[in-house]
Amino acid sequence: MLQPKILSNLDKPLHILCIGAHCDDIEIGCGGSMLHLLDNNPDIHVTWLVLTSNKVRKSEAIAGAELFLEKARRKDIRILDMRDGYLPYLGASVKDTFEEIKKTIDTPEVIFTHYRHDLHQDHRLVSELTWNTFRNHLIFEYEIPKWDGDLAVPNSFVSLKESIAKKKIAYLQQAYNTQNNKQWFTDDLFWSVMRIRGMECASPSRLAEAFYSRKIMFDLSLGTK
Repeated sequence: MLQPKILSNLDKPLHILCIGAHCDDIEIGCGGSMLHLLDNNPDIHVTWLVLTSNKVRKSEAIAGAELFLEKARRKDIRILDMRDGYLPYLGASVKDTFEEIKKTIDTPEVIFTHYRHDLHQDHRLVSELTWNTFRNHLIFEYEIPKWDGDLAVPNSFVSLKESIAKKKIAYLQQAYNTQNNKQWFTDDLFWSVMRIRGMECASPSRLAEAFYSRKIMFDLSLGTK
């Protein structure tokens, strides 16, 4: 299996944009990958955008972002207050938000967003507008387990150390107390998804997060001038 290292020789700090429809989406979808990246590259600049919240959920989202971005030397956390479940019906406001974020941040090298075939309507719209707004970027679509049963066949993986996987789960449970009564918000579910994805990519640790990448451009002029 070809396992190339990408973004390993940048001449400036890496800027990552993480976009989530709901307050725990980013942490569930790519939290382990962010912890791994920041462990190895503390100079990373992270913009963390969450579109929906209320008073309680916003405080949880800020706590979650601070935990996962603890090692980031530069971070921009934006938790908005749009209505959960209604993003397609707030289309103009959501579109304006994406245009505003594009204007007010440095150009990101990597974007994490929702999977385009996610069956949650908010997730799908966020994915669509990510691609509509950022047309020349490396975009990875993350997955959210849910009762809809929409986990598919990913084509990109990030191997995670066992310590990182455990930290991801611990931070989720620490930050999102209001979700502890949800049937799906459990340690074993989060672990199982990472274990399955680790098996699929032959991760040395047996654990991984998985992503869907539609377009990746490779520069094959290595060693040339």
